[in-house]
Amino acid sequence: MSQHNQSNPSTQTNQTNQSTPINQKNQKSPHLFLPQHGHYRHLRVYRVAEALYDITYIFCQRFMPPFGDRTVDQMVQAARSGKQNIAEGNQAAATSTETEIKLTNVARASIEELLADYEDYLRTRSLLQWPMQHPRLNSMRRWVRTAEFFEQYADYAQRMDDEELANLAITLCHQVIYLLGQLLKTQQERFVTHGGIKEQMHTARTGYRKQQDERLAKLQQENNALRQQIAQLEKQIKELKNQTNPITQNIQNTPTTPSNSEQSE
Repeated sequence: MSQHNQSNPSTQTNQTNQSTPINQKNQKSPHLFLPQHGHYRHLRVYRVAEALYDITYIFCQRFMPPFGDRTVDQMVQAARSGKQNIAEGNQAAATSTETEIKLTNVARASIEELLADYEDYLRTRSLLQWPMQHPRLNSMRRWVRTAEFFEQYADYAQRMDDEELANLAITLCHQVIYLLGQLLKTQQERFVTHGGIKEQMHTARTGYRKQQDERLAKLQQENNALRQQIAQLEKQIKELKNQTNPITQNIQNTPTTPSNSEQSE
């Protein structure tokens, strides 16, 4: 059974693996450029990787020699690396898109290594790696896409024989590899669209300053408009006072009488 067949997107669950959901706090404060992360436990790719780690640990305990075989440590470490690098990459996304992409790639490489170990186990022991047309494989693939799988896999892993459990692990490996590939595409598209952290910092700073400059210019315009209104009102008040005060109006309208000295001259 080839990796290409098992990782066919048409046979995988359509799950969202984006690591940057819209943050409500950032909506209220648009100039906050650091996205809130730490939601990796809700990602399907992480949940499947976690199940794969648990199954690998059980598989090694049940079917691998307890001492003298470095493959045991390598398999458990590869499964753990896949799970942990998804979590670390999600956390690192808040400050470094480059680190996020790098850790996601490390996670995929670790699961690829684990997949090869399971395939080697079956081949060297003359056990069957189930082909695509195998009826039990199709049933297993449907099972791992259900919500019940995450509640049942630990119990089933204790009852399966090594061929069944290895094929289950291989199925999960292909699913994690596919989902990590989709996650990498999303991360790259986000980087192209929004840029790295330095670009986001610059955009946030310049955006804030532009907003402040626009606000100041608007306030200056409003201030000038108010000054003009005040000047017009003061002029109108002065005119009204002159019109409503008859004494002042009579004084202004009375001709000036020349003084005695002016008459003698």
